[in-house]
Amino acid sequence: MKNMLRLGALMLGTSLLLGGCAATASTEPATDQGPAAELRLGYFDNVTHAAALVGLQNGYFADALGDTKLSTQIFNAGPAAVEALSAGAIDAAYIGPSPAVNTFIQSRGESAVIVAGAASGGAALVVRDGIDNAADLAGTILATPQLGNTQDVALRSWLNDEGYTTSTTGGGEVNVSPTENAQTLTLFQSGKIDGAWLPEPWVSRLVLEAGGHVLVNEADLWENGDFPTTVLLVRKAFLEEHPDTVSALLEGHVTAVDWLTQHPADAATVINAKLTADTGKALADDVLARALTEVKFNVDPLASTFPISLAEAVKAGIGKDGDLNGLFNVALLNAVLAKHAEEPVSAGGLGTE
Repeated sequence: MKNMLRLGALMLGTSLLLGGCAATASTEPATDQGPAAELRLGYFDNVTHAAALVGLQNGYFADALGDTKLSTQIFNAGPAAVEALSAGAIDAAYIGPSPAVNTFIQSRGESAVIVAGAASGGAALVVRDGIDNAADLAGTILATPQLGNTQDVALRSWLNDEGYTTSTTGGGEVNVSPTENAQTLTLFQSGKIDGAWLPEPWVSRLVLEAGGHVLVNEADLWENGDFPTTVLLVRKAFLEEHPDTVSALLEGHVTAVDWLTQHPADAATVINAKLTADTGKALADDVLARALTEVKFNVDPLASTFPISLAEAVKAGIGKDGDLNGLFNVALLNAVLAKHAEEPVSAGGLGTE
């Protein structure tokens, strides 16, 4: 059942690590106020967030939003994005499942809801030469993007399965060190850390630019390799107040995902154009080509995996249970999909379809 424990560990581990980060919103229902004057969107400059990159670069969001102003903010990892969303600084975010579930559980379902999937796959543990199996990890230092982000909790969960102890404050049989992705690459190249569990394109950068090798591809821990890496999360109040604006965001999102699946030969060019605009530097062609082979783009959030994983995690004693009912609202997404003559997605019994 290790493959089914992974996401539950992500959800519960983050809830334990970041218990105080999500603000509890008012339980008073909001009313539809029509289209918003502005939509503030968060995302990461990662290949796993390619739907955001393509949607912005190709103008799909702007076209769909019409008169609604679109502003964006770039984050390194999910907990920081959730903090901004919980504080009302952004309205929606492309984010990993762990921080999304954490804010939902901590706010008792009042902070935010998942309205779509965006990507699956594209995360792995990359290590240096001399580490060939789990037994070689004793005494090592491994990095993750941020304490409590999806990859951080995935690594800690996997290490626990392998019999290792870790600590959120450093130390343990394996020292997990939350580190910004670009710094992780530098530290790995200099030999100051032994590996890292990261999303793409950082997995490919550590492999191709720093001589690392993949010890654990997270896809191998899941049936058919399908595990959610990125979802689209929206503040619950914003959804209630501006459903038309969220529908427009989803229109741009579906268009971007469809474009990614229909134009794989052109994806690298568009993604690199946006990365260059954001960071001033494009990814190497071989890095981006490798990264794109590891990620699947799909609007299905794979909702049905969440309760199974949570139940398995609770049974294994990893953490406390949490109520996931209402975590998903894919009704607006399914309306957009119907317009595109595409199949609806399921909320897995955990929300509105």
